[in-house]
Amino acid sequence: MKKIIRFGEDVEGYAIPVLNEREIRAAAGMLFLATFTSLMFVLFKGNFIPIKYVITFFLTDFIIRVFINPAFSPTLILARLIVHNQTPEYVGAAQKKFAWIIGVVLSVTMFFFFVIVNAFSPITGIICLICLIFLFFESVFGICLGCLFYPLFFKDKAQYCPGEVCDVKQKQDIQKTSISQFLILLAFIAFIFLTVYVMGNRFSEKPHDLFGAKSTEQIK
Repeated sequence: MKKIIRFGEDVEGYAIPVLNEREIRAAAGMLFLATFTSLMFVLFKGNFIPIKYVITFFLTDFIIRVFINPAFSPTLILARLIVHNQTPEYVGAAQKKFAWIIGVVLSVTMFFFFVIVNAFSPITGIICLICLIFLFFESVFGICLGCLFYPLFFKDKAQYCPGEVCDVKQKQDIQKTSISQFLILLAFIAFIFLTVYVMGNRFSEKPHDLFGAKSTEQIK
């Protein structure tokens, strides 16, 4: 039973239970895609059915991760199959469990409002946005936002963080950002705003058929 209900894996060379960050990021990417797609149905079609299914699956998956064993999480199993050829990147299990507990709390709240109460509000919108931000940062940048709150509740230091961000170290030259790079970034942001201001009306025009073909309805 102890082998079934546990959190993290014992890996030689690591003093504490760990998880594979590559699998976690892949699973976060899948959850982000599912959540984002279902929200598009809500925003553009007024269809709440997909989001209800996604929330139910999301909650079930996170309950399995936190209270049973991450090894039995369906999304993490699928993620393992996808990244099985990649060298594992081990991270401490403790801070991940804390982050996923936050995910359970958020998904329980969403399940209560969307499925049980069958209602939406600014509360559900904000929680959806928070979930998307958490999943996006995890899958794209490898940054566990939930893990950042771990030191606020636990005295022991988080170990084996992705990219060794838990350890204070000097940046290598390739990691440093110069003033000119900052200026380029600011100029690009200004360029985006200027383009929207100048070309907004042009971009909003619907493209015409290049070859002048007409649909059946237009011919009629």
